Amino acid sequence: MAQKATALDAIRKVPNWINGQVAESAADRYGDVFDSATGERCAEVVMSSEADVDAAVAAAHAAFEGWSKTPVLRRARVMFKLKELIERDRDEIAAMITQEHGKVLHDALGSVQRGLEVVEFACGIPHLIKGEYSDQVGTGVDCYSMRQPVGVCVGITPFNFPAMVPLWMFPLAIACGNTFVLKPSEKDPGCSLMWAELLHEAGLPPGVFNVVQGDQVAVNALLADERVAAVSFVGSTPVAEHVYKTASANGKRVQALGGAKNHLVVLPDADMEQAADALIGAGYGSAGERCMAISAVVAVGDSAEPLLEKLKPKIEALKIGPGTDNSNDMGPLITEEHREKVRSYIDIGEKEGAKLVVDGRTHEITKSPGYFLGPTLFDHATRDMRVYREEIFGPVLTMIRVDTFDEAIKLINDHEYGNGTSIFTRDGDAAREFANGIEVGMVGINVPIPVPLAFHSFGGWKRSLFGDTSIYGMEGVRFYTRLKTITSRWPTGIRAGADFSMPTM
Repeated sequence: MAQKATALDAIRKVPNWINGQVAESAADRYGDVFDSATGERCAEVVMSSEADVDAAVAAAHAAFEGWSKTPVLRRARVMFKLKELIERDRDEIAAMITQEHGKVLHDALGSVQRGLEVVEFACGIPHLIKGEYSDQVGTGVDCYSMRQPVGVCVGITPFNFPAMVPLWMFPLAIACGNTFVLKPSEKDPGCSLMWAELLHEAGLPPGVFNVVQGDQVAVNALLADERVAAVSFVGSTPVAEHVYKTASANGKRVQALGGAKNHLVVLPDADMEQAADALIGAGYGSAGERCMAISAVVAVGDSAEPLLEKLKPKIEALKIGPGTDNSNDMGPLITEEHREKVRSYIDIGEKEGAKLVVDGRTHEITKSPGYFLGPTLFDHATRDMRVYREEIFGPVLTMIRVDTFDEAIKLINDHEYGNGTSIFTRDGDAAREFANGIEVGMVGINVPIPVPLAFHSFGGWKRSLFGDTSIYGMEGVRFYTRLKTITSRWPTGIRAGADFSMPTM
């Protein structure tokens, strides 16, 4: 942790945002934020105390009654205005992502766009939350339903998508009539204040959206607060499981998205050029720091050698460097600590006996300042190797060879993670069987990163998702609302006396 800055320190500060304004914190802990391409400190972020969390939740709790009763058309208009403002400032937002996270600018802009699509979906909230009505279900009896907001909602978001993932959460939550507290990653917190300022400019009342910076102190305080009704989390599986168990035990509604080991199956009939290009983008884009990155290639039958022949030169031709240079394909990893963790997995894979086809540790870029690591490719991995079993979250692609299509399906279904998977083939019957039989939440057919669009929903299976609902789309609307069903009767007179039998129509 960095020391608390003096008045003479000109470095950018990332504070909390509570009740419609920047909020000073009494906390005496601060964290350093680094430019991952240079290794230089570019900001410091407050590590919020329990008192800071209490103030943010109190503001959201106080604002809930008024906001929940605001007509849904007015709530939608705030989303329309937010959409306009994000489009206006998208270059500035992308530049913040590139500085703090390291994504190449074109990738950062793409992530802003995918988040913006959820804002566009939230603009349709008057239609999305309207209920159903049945007239005359019995003599003089009508039945109808409505969806009502749940209360104070919390979003705990990861470092890899500081724009997109928060936008998966708070626009829908707020449009549904809830208030919101965002706890962004302390590694790249800059975007969180941008959302606060843009929502304020869009006309959102104070207290409806709040930001608390920090680490596990802030997270645990949010999970324990009895005023919080719902928690959305995206991150690693161990933390997702902790969030789910803790928040559920405290009576909260929870959706907690965890880790992944996403497989891409290549059948012998696939277009190998297309499959190789797909693997390059899906495996090494954003330096592999994506929960939907492809990190395991399953080569079926005799597809391995022709695929490898296409893949190796493409990997070696990747251009790696600072994200500010839009001609680069891949930028740095988020921190020095994370780079060393990824590097250690390459060491492990080599010791385990996987064949190292391309070694990212020896790439010329590793001599540059910043947290760079070259792309790595393993071949002849086996299902018991750690480089195959565990999520590495870096530019490391591992190939495992199987003899048959059925073996490929069993391999994937036996894995503890079930986030995303893809198959590349020209065989429609095989693709259909794969889509129906695979035990994974998101499936691509000749599509390497099958992230659903905003009007569908995002979520994995098995240890990739804790909770009953996926994120955004109609699943998100259901998560951020409670269903209420009303049965009403208005006869001219109800004077028949009590009836103790089961009511029927």
